[in-house]
Amino acid sequence: MPTRPDPRPLTGEPVSLDLLNTRWNREGETQDLLTDTGGLAVWLAANGLDFPAGEAVLRHTLQARDALRAAVDEISPQTVARVDAVLAHGRVRLTLTEQGPAENAEFDDPSWGPAWLAARDYLSLLETAPDRIRGCAHEACILHFFDTSRNGTRRWCSMASCGNRAKASRHYARTKES
Repeated sequence: MPTRPDPRPLTGEPVSLDLLNTRWNREGETQDLLTDTGGLAVWLAANGLDFPAGEAVLRHTLQARDALRAAVDEISPQTVARVDAVLAHGRVRLTLTEQGPAENAEFDDPSWGPAWLAARDYLSLLETAPDRIRGCAHEACILHFFDTSRNGTRRWCSMASCGNRAKASRHYARTKES
């Protein structure tokens, strides 16, 4: 069954941030890709996650999204416990293959797979560069990105949309003052 087109304005971020970006604002209203299993199928396909888009997967993925949203906003004992509750449903099994060391994710219930992988990815980002996990600087935007710019100064989810709106707004304010 083919999935519908991905309507989100920002895709291609690491899976944890891409999960957060299943909610976005459009013309002042919050949109949500994960309102049904069809939207879940779109998100799974966009991230190359080979899991069925069932109700249990949707429920667990939403739990992970809420936990990650809280953790990105503020690390506290409560947010840590929420992310850990998702991570409790899986583990990494280290193996040796003919190509060398490998890691395999294992889940107590496969319907936790996408949620666990997103939470695990968030931990990897925190290990790599926690200061590069950012929310868009535009006041009306709720999207997140991992800043991969050379100097680490990216401010906008997209220069073409939020960055351009901010520049246009500053220009309008300057010309109005003149």
